[in-house]
Amino acid sequence: MQKVSRLFKQFRPISYELVLHINRPGRVFSGELTIHGDTPAESDSIKLHSKDLTIESVLVNKIVADFSYNDNDELVLSYPKESNQFVIEINYSGTINDSLHGLYPCYYDHDGVKKELLVTQFESHHAREVLPCIDEPEAKATFDITLETESGVTVLGNMPIKSQKSNKNRLVTRFNTTPIMSSYLLAFVIGELHKKTALTKNGIETNVWATLAQPEDSMDFALDIAVRSTDFFDEYYKTPYPLVKCDHVALPDFGSGAMENWGLITYREATLLAEPNNTSVSSKHYIATVISHELSHQWFGNLVTMKWWNDLWLNESFASLVEYDAIDDLQPDWNVWLDFNSNESIAALRRDSLAGVQAVQTDVNHPDEIGTLFDGAIVYAKGARLMKMMRRLIGDSAFRTGLQVYFEKYKYKNTQANDLWRCLSDASGYDVESLMTPWIRQPGYPVVHLTDQNGEIVLSQERLTSPSTNKPNTLWPITLNSNSTDLPKIFESDTLTIKKSDNNVVRLNIGNDAHFITHYDDSTLKQLIGMVENGVLDPLDRLQLLNEQILLARVGIVSTASLIEMLHAYKNETIEAVWDVISLAAVELRKFVETDTKAELKLRYLSGGLALNMFKKLGWSSKPNEPETDTKLRSLMISMMLYSEDASVIETAIGMFEPSDLSSTDPELRSLVISTKVRHQETDSTIKSLLDQYKTTNSSELKNDITVGLTATKNESTIKLLLESQKDTAMFKTQDTFRWIIYLIRNKYARELTWAWIRDNWPWIKDTFGGDKSYNDFATYSASALVTRKQLKEYRDFFTPLKSDPALTRAVDMGINEITDRVALIERDGDSVRQALLNLE
Repeated sequence: MQKVSRLFKQFRPISYELVLHINRPGRVFSGELTIHGDTPAESDSIKLHSKDLTIESVLVNKIVADFSYNDNDELVLSYPKESNQFVIEINYSGTINDSLHGLYPCYYDHDGVKKELLVTQFESHHAREVLPCIDEPEAKATFDITLETESGVTVLGNMPIKSQKSNKNRLVTRFNTTPIMSSYLLAFVIGELHKKTALTKNGIETNVWATLAQPEDSMDFALDIAVRSTDFFDEYYKTPYPLVKCDHVALPDFGSGAMENWGLITYREATLLAEPNNTSVSSKHYIATVISHELSHQWFGNLVTMKWWNDLWLNESFASLVEYDAIDDLQPDWNVWLDFNSNESIAALRRDSLAGVQAVQTDVNHPDEIGTLFDGAIVYAKGARLMKMMRRLIGDSAFRTGLQVYFEKYKYKNTQANDLWRCLSDASGYDVESLMTPWIRQPGYPVVHLTDQNGEIVLSQERLTSPSTNKPNTLWPITLNSNSTDLPKIFESDTLTIKKSDNNVVRLNIGNDAHFITHYDDSTLKQLIGMVENGVLDPLDRLQLLNEQILLARVGIVSTASLIEMLHAYKNETIEAVWDVISLAAVELRKFVETDTKAELKLRYLSGGLALNMFKKLGWSSKPNEPETDTKLRSLMISMMLYSEDASVIETAIGMFEPSDLSSTDPELRSLVISTKVRHQETDSTIKSLLDQYKTTNSSELKNDITVGLTATKNESTIKLLLESQKDTAMFKTQDTFRWIIYLIRNKYARELTWAWIRDNWPWIKDTFGGDKSYNDFATYSASALVTRKQLKEYRDFFTPLKSDPALTRAVDMGINEITDRVALIERDGDSVRQALLNLE
């Protein structure tokens, strides 16, 4: 693969002054740009990033310069007189398209009238689509932005407005100059918006913005979380929020979940807005963590920024950790650290067990590779887990002190991993770099085999991999976090044998903060399962033990059939986060049974039997003042009962279906109600009604519930309709296509048709999503659902020729490995799983 040059090494911008004239109806813009900068040595040429822009004229130090284009979006400026101090003046123009990056329109309806916003998305390397620049994180500079737009609109930028005037139906808005910042954090939003506003304790103006199609009260929850999260981070980081305002804007069309643009954070509507009576508890909790995640970036990522994309984890891993710190402080009753372990930890452990997975810190040679870095399970979830592991070792006080020094030393600068390690080492006295480098730079994680017999504890470590994978000779410095005083704090050899001084059951990784799993010997595991049944283990330990057995079964260390017996120990479970893992274990068994067989019937029976007691306790409707965790658990119990095909539960769910007014259905249960109606009583009129409401509603929560419901169909004609309609932007937004495809390919009745649609429509997928972070996810999530040798061959035959695309290389290799391992697992454990199910009473 060609390695692109780093343009910052040959030209360092100091400031940008941009006047951008935007013609929204004409879908064009023009710019007058002045760049001040310098070069390390005298030169007669400069390279800038520029993509899909028409350059009309260039002056360099007031001299007309020639310009040409290289590969990799490089604009080459040539001029007759050498210098190392430059003022570059460029006149140019560009087009506005529907790519969801660069400068693009968002579409929505308000009172039956079609409306638009114009917005930007520049991460990771899309600023070059709006202005020639050095589009690299290290190229920090100030930005002085003036926008000329149509009048009668709200215009938002990173900074407060310096001046604004109208002239002949045109509005000219100039913003205050930004601090020194990276180009990917530059942003603006233009359109008809309304807002809710409040001040933080330190007087930071906090605004939540939405289109006029969204009710005002849908912004209240986000505003409260945003203000309190900003206050939390001010105190936690001991570094004041560096700007004077922070806008949070809900966008009708947005490719990412949210984006941390400095002072102007942009979101999907679904990740910011929460209508009081039309939003589930789970959605509110998710919205809260997204807001706190993006706010944490205002320090970690914006104030201090990685030098290059290989250290993206410096931004995302820390944000993915401290978002939970913030929400735990704001809402301790939510028990978000249990959610962290049932969501982030499990996602990280599952993905990181696959052959070919990337390390947290991964080299990047080409811009097309950057999108592949945004692996939520690795750079976000695993990275957060590793930071939590390190924080537990050095202590929270040293961790916070180190961060305070880090921000003070490197504010408005760029860093690499070693810069952070040094600050944390100085604060703690630990050699943090030696501890963390193997975890950050190596993919995968260890399984620690523990044997406790004859008065000795024997430990050994190896990388957790499938039987088909060559096991690398990899060692990690493992923080054991054991309840045994006989064991060391850190285990970094391949084996360890120690005399045992008591008769206690030895446990490892208590608190589940370290990134490894434990394979206990049979005797120890039996004792631990007994402790689950007797209520001795706390919820986190119960959750962790079951998840580790699932992972061990996936790679053949234990039999998958053993999960069936183990699940009975959890029949009296009461904690929602633990039930999440129980449900995952039950779902894990589904791939081993064929549709409408006795084994599948027994699996449905098992699911219902596990959930029945809690279902009876919680019922169908919420109780006054019940914990929100019980509200979340209720929907999971009903889901498990519906899978069991309990006739009375199905009848009740169908009876709750209100085809003409879905917004009146309890949002906690609405997706289940719609799914049940579609799965068991689908009619043409039902499908039409659901699609009509999907098209007309402005509620992203209701849209998602309808998506879940419709994709539960067993009807081939409905499946084909949903697939064929994905290209119809009047029906389905481009930002939502991927969600529809995920839900459909996970539906065993829709899998083959969806998999065929992906292959048949790949040119459209590439044209529509190429360059977007979600592009490689089509390969990733296809692999996650395929289960047969035939499908493995189809996947390999289709995607192997596409591996030359750097955006797909890793995803395709991992996909082939993942399907190969899944097929082998089904063939290896299928008979024993089915027999164990048939043996159930």
